[in-house]
Amino acid sequence: MFISSNFDSGNIIVTSLDDPKNIQLEIKKDNQSDFYQWFHFRLTGAAGVPCKLNITNAGGAAYAKGYNGYRACASYDRETWFRVDTAFDGETLTIDHTPEVDSIYYAYFAPYSMERHAELICDAIASPLVTHTMLGHTLDGQDMDLLKISDGVNDESKLKCWFIARQHPGETMAEWWMEGFLEKLLDDSDPVSRKLLQSCIFYVVPNMNPDGSKRGHLRTNAAGANLNREWNCATMEHSPEVYLVLKAQEEIGMDFHMDVHGDEELPYNFIAGFEGIPNLSQTHLKLYHSYQQALLKRSPDFQAENGYPVDPPGKADMSIGTNYLAENFRCPSMTLEMPFKDNDDMPDDVFGWSAERSMHLGRAVLTALLDVLPQLKNNK
Repeated sequence: MFISSNFDSGNIIVTSLDDPKNIQLEIKKDNQSDFYQWFHFRLTGAAGVPCKLNITNAGGAAYAKGYNGYRACASYDRETWFRVDTAFDGETLTIDHTPEVDSIYYAYFAPYSMERHAELICDAIASPLVTHTMLGHTLDGQDMDLLKISDGVNDESKLKCWFIARQHPGETMAEWWMEGFLEKLLDDSDPVSRKLLQSCIFYVVPNMNPDGSKRGHLRTNAAGANLNREWNCATMEHSPEVYLVLKAQEEIGMDFHMDVHGDEELPYNFIAGFEGIPNLSQTHLKLYHSYQQALLKRSPDFQAENGYPVDPPGKADMSIGTNYLAENFRCPSMTLEMPFKDNDDMPDDVFGWSAERSMHLGRAVLTALLDVLPQLKNNK
């Protein structure tokens, strides 16, 4: 048997492979950071062999409680990812599985590789609706991609809607979400998208953290920066990803913003708002709640009862993108969270929360946006 992780987004350290019923593994920390939780590795030569893969440092992970009730993802073809028996005792995460063939991949969630990201960008720019801008480079020299999506008619009067994803690279469901979102938005036969594009220009950053994505990080970039704590202090030396995107946002403007994430602990889909910013607008807050209600109607996978505590007035962390952008652009801004586990309101025993379900939610977000479009236009 062999275990390897020397590939895009791979992350594991093998400490013992002598006994298939007691394989000892550890997750590597993000570079220059104490964050870790994401794993992604390949096991070969174990067809028909009952295996217990013990990740022995799981108890020290960034969100160790997220392993309670969690089941790892596995795939033979890197396309279909199913869930396998997994247990957590507070210290060790144990994957208990008998592979059917001699090559299998295990991951914290269905991976979204930088190669697939490149294909996503290529597919998008094939549309006449899309203009691509390379904003600059990351610390590892990767490109920061921005997509402008417009029908080109009367652009000067349209709403500027921003959607960004995967500030935290291990939250791969966010880029799967983007794939569904872009698929619907660029479908010229889709009436929802056509109607939206009559009134909106979309600015889309499908992957905010290419370096962390490729390195197999959970939460940070190449320099160990948590990008969603850099919005009020970004520099090219430490967090060029945020610096470059924010510069573009300041040049273009913004009327609506959504930042797409995944949550390790909560088994629900939900949004978090900007209630604690210093100059809270009740008009914008009403728009935020209207959007939340619209998404409830458009997606049975979405709910509003479980989520993050609301910040007290004036107590928002202004280093977080949603708060910083709501304050500085005077517009509704929100963070969309999806689970690593499953949606407890609509569980799926085989796949849990999955890439495919993330894509469906990406499509539903657009339909909900159309529902609140009259309110957004009145606000502008």
